[in-house]
Amino acid sequence: MTLLGLCAGLTAIRFALDAHWEKAAALIVVCAAIDALDGRLARLLKATSRFGAEFDSLSDFLCFGVAPALILFLWTLHDARGLGFTPCLLFAVCSALRLARFNASIVDAPALPLAGPPPKPAYSQNFFTGVPAPAGAGLALFPLFAALLFEDWGWAGLAGAVRHPVFSGLLLVVVGGLMVSTVPTWSFKNFKVPADYVLPLLLGIGAYVAVLLTEPWAALAAGGLIYGGMLPFSARSYRQLKREAESMLEPVVVSGGEGQSG
Repeated sequence: MTLLGLCAGLTAIRFALDAHWEKAAALIVVCAAIDALDGRLARLLKATSRFGAEFDSLSDFLCFGVAPALILFLWTLHDARGLGFTPCLLFAVCSALRLARFNASIVDAPALPLAGPPPKPAYSQNFFTGVPAPAGAGLALFPLFAALLFEDWGWAGLAGAVRHPVFSGLLLVVVGGLMVSTVPTWSFKNFKVPADYVLPLLLGIGAYVAVLLTEPWAALAAGGLIYGGMLPFSARSYRQLKREAESMLEPVVVSGGEGQSG
């Protein structure tokens, strides 16, 4: 699965070199779908390994760090010449740093009880540190998704506006900063939905899939906006869980009355 994702990322670059923007963008989405499946499939088959984790990170760097930056450079940022390459370079570097930080956090159980880094608290298990690489690629490609949507709808003015190099360059810098930041973001790996919200969530997913099949660029652009809007709520949820956990660990001080003697 990881190898298929790597090949899809390389093919996306090839389509970008030929100015086939729709195919290039679609293949990055395929890479994200494969990345979401390969880890779960490995855990299901009990085939996880350190080699697989390292190979997955190398594939992610190309698919979600190099490929989106190169696609945007060929699509619009090349108009700004050398200045337009700077945000692409920064985004790819931030992607590499983020993946290296993630790899460094994956350690085997230490031989000594007190060796190695301290375990993560329970409340942080459902959070990433910073925006993950696949989500970062989706946010970075928002201008391309939006431009393809506006072109399909015949809104040439808006398509030209989101294709401006300044917009894509600033977005690359912001998303790159979010990837290497310490902002807690929901991982959705062990996400439990309350019973009252199961039906509305299923209806929402069904509606999104319907839009994805009929208007894929609209669904992808909306997905980027939704994810970006969720980041403040994710950070607030993390802080709330952290406060609750810290309040349970505070020592209880019991003071005796004035009339008590030892």
